[in-house]
Amino acid sequence: MSNAEHIGGIYAGSFQRLVVQVYAVTGDLAEAHEAVQEAFVRALTTPKRFGRLQNPEAWLRHVAINVSRTRHRRRRMLEVLLRRIGPPPDVPDPNPQHIALMAALRRLPAGQRHAIALHYLADLPIDEVALTLGVSTGTVKSRLSRGRVALAVLLTDLNLDRSQHV
Repeated sequence: MSNAEHIGGIYAGSFQRLVVQVYAVTGDLAEAHEAVQEAFVRALTTPKRFGRLQNPEAWLRHVAINVSRTRHRRRRMLEVLLRRIGPPPDVPDPNPQHIALMAALRRLPAGQRHAIALHYLADLPIDEVALTLGVSTGTVKSRLSRGRVALAVLLTDLNLDRSQHV
C-alpha cells in the first residue's frame, strides 16, 4: 500500500470523528474542519514519517488541536491590535471597473495573476516580485507582458458582454 493510500484510508475512517472531537474543543465547526484538514495536509507533506506512527489518528488530533489553538491565539492578537488602532477607514464599494478587473484577473494563469497583482496592485518592483515568487526577473517581465495582453482581451470581452446585456 502506498503512503497516499494509507493516508487516504485513515482520512476516510477518521476525518469525521476528528472533526467532531476538535469541534468539541473549539466550539466552532468551521474551525474544526479547517484544523483537521490542515493536519491531513501536514501528514501528506511527510508521508513516510506519518506512515511510521503507531497511532496516526492521535497524531492528527494533536496537530489539529494545536493548529486551532495557534489560529485562536492569532485571532486574539489581531483583535487586540485592531482595538488599539481603532476602527478601519471606510472602504468604498468597488466600482464596476474594479469588479471587471478582479473578474479578469481570476481568469489569468496563476503565474501571470500573481505577477500582475504584486507589481501593479501591491506596487512591488520587478526584482522584489521575482524574489517573492521565487522566479527570475526575466520570468516576471514575461508574465507581466503576457498578462497585460491577456487582461486587455479579457477586459474588452467583459465590456462587450456587459454592453450586450444593457
